Amino acid sequence: AVFVVVWVGAAIVTVNAALLGGKISFFQSVCVLGYCLFPLNIVSLLVSLIGTNHKTMKLVIIIFGAIWSVKASVGFMAQFVPIGRKGLGLYPVFLFYVTLSWMILAR
Repeated sequence: AVFVVVWVGAAIVTVNAALLGGKISFFQSVCVLGYCLFPLNIVSLLVSLIGTNHKTMKLVIIIFGAIWSVKASVGFMAQFVPIGRKGLGLYPVFLFYVTLSWMILAR
């Protein structure tokens, strides 16, 4: 399920950036989004090591990882989207990482 979410999410982000007039290929988008998934991989590992009684700690760690991933990807993706449309181009990136963070939390 995660593999499909990553590929579909990358496709949506790429199509959105292309429709907004950006110059990015599908594989560039997959590479950037995959590179910026590293913080969520670390978060997933940490959350799996924490016991089930520490729900607040898990939530804080997941939010930290999501913010880290979004911040890392915004630096890359912002250069592919025209200046006047950065908000429209980066919102799907935010949703992508929030969805993956939610999947970690729900596990």
